[in-house]
Amino acid sequence: MSAPMDTEQNPTTTIDQNAVASQHSQPAVASQHSPLPSFMFSEDKVLVPVEVCLKPSSTAPIDHVRSAVEGMLEKRSLSYSGGPIPVPTDEPFLTDNVQRICVCDTDEGMHDDNVLLFWQVKPVVHVFQLSEEGPCEDVSSDGQSSSFNEWMLPAKEFDGMWESLIYESGLKQRLLRYAASALLFTKKGVDPFLVSWNRIVLLHGPPGTGKTSLCKALAQKLSIRFNLRYPHCQLIEVNAHSLFSKWFSESGKLVAKLFQKIQEMVEEEGNLVFVLIDEVESLAAARKAALSGSEPSDSIRVVNALLTQLDKLKSAPNVIILTTSNITAAIDIAFVDRADIKAYVGPPTLQARYEILRSCVQELIRSGILASFQDCKNVMLPNYANAKERLSAPDFHEPDASIQLCKQLLETAEACEGMSGRSLRKLPFLAHAALANPFDCNPIKFLCKMVETAKRERSELPD
Repeated sequence: MSAPMDTEQNPTTTIDQNAVASQHSQPAVASQHSPLPSFMFSEDKVLVPVEVCLKPSSTAPIDHVRSAVEGMLEKRSLSYSGGPIPVPTDEPFLTDNVQRICVCDTDEGMHDDNVLLFWQVKPVVHVFQLSEEGPCEDVSSDGQSSSFNEWMLPAKEFDGMWESLIYESGLKQRLLRYAASALLFTKKGVDPFLVSWNRIVLLHGPPGTGKTSLCKALAQKLSIRFNLRYPHCQLIEVNAHSLFSKWFSESGKLVAKLFQKIQEMVEEEGNLVFVLIDEVESLAAARKAALSGSEPSDSIRVVNALLTQLDKLKSAPNVIILTTSNITAAIDIAFVDRADIKAYVGPPTLQARYEILRSCVQELIRSGILASFQDCKNVMLPNYANAKERLSAPDFHEPDASIQLCKQLLETAEACEGMSGRSLRKLPFLAHAALANPFDCNPIKFLCKMVETAKRERSELPD
């Protein structure tokens, strides 16, 4: 397990929602005065990130809130599993200042039904307040379109985005660990001539798989995890198309001008800068095509300027370049070679499709759109692993409401093979819009309608 995200390289984990009630009823979760097992003082503990979001109105010092949350967790001896925990109503300071507390998922087996007891855990508390400023455009004096948008992180627009993205196991954790290592190596002064890293990430794959969203969510998550070291974080989203000028040879100069502004941001002490270049192939097009005459020669200057500026940023300890591409074959090999991580983000697997649809259906149940079962709002659909286990159990016969739903949901996920994550997120809305009576939504019939809608959407795709 890695260290906390000034020193930590871990993703997140959450506290058992029933922990507050169960601490007095379950002997496994000891109280503060219970005899402690011998391994209580072992250094080999699971580091669990605990994210604490402040209310917009809060003016409390972050250190005070962190200490109060650490004291609350220690005093209550909670057990830890995936999910949020309620802000304690008997602690006025926390009630007045804290909007929510969440222990985030790690890869240490802390998912849904798996629980770690308090003496196995060392919570690492990250306190943050969401910025409500929104994006700020770069204003050009010569009438050209804006070359980038800027967000102060963590931003309200990206709140919850990380948790909503579902990929193959380990992708998000891999990115978190990579960023933590890249910043740590720079902080420790590792000689870049002996050990090389560029702090460049390239996510590639077909459209609609959430590459851009993952980049934004990663920047948001890192701004929370590293806020002790970097109190100010910015996301710069480059408008690549604005960097091409109608004037010959000007495009390379526009790229240099943009990165000069980024260099000025990076030079500010305590500032962590994320640079997002979406569809990077438009800036880093393979120079081989230009040399053969099939691309304008100005594109060569753009690629040369981009590579030069990226090499200059390599010496800055507080910048991470996040890039995406739908067409990796069109990217210059010199840029691809500079990327530390080249991660393929493909269409969701069956498990990912099930989890995406599960989150959609659970939200429709919560909001009352689907509410035909008795006490439907309290139905919690099991995750993919638990659903498969329960449906294949030898004693499985008459299912309850949640099992009925997850069986149909699994069949729906199987029918959605090949669909992108973006399409899957739209599917529940399109299915609801296709209902003859949208105000009487039986969940099972609704899932059948989702299958029909998925087949129709796939048949209408252009060849």
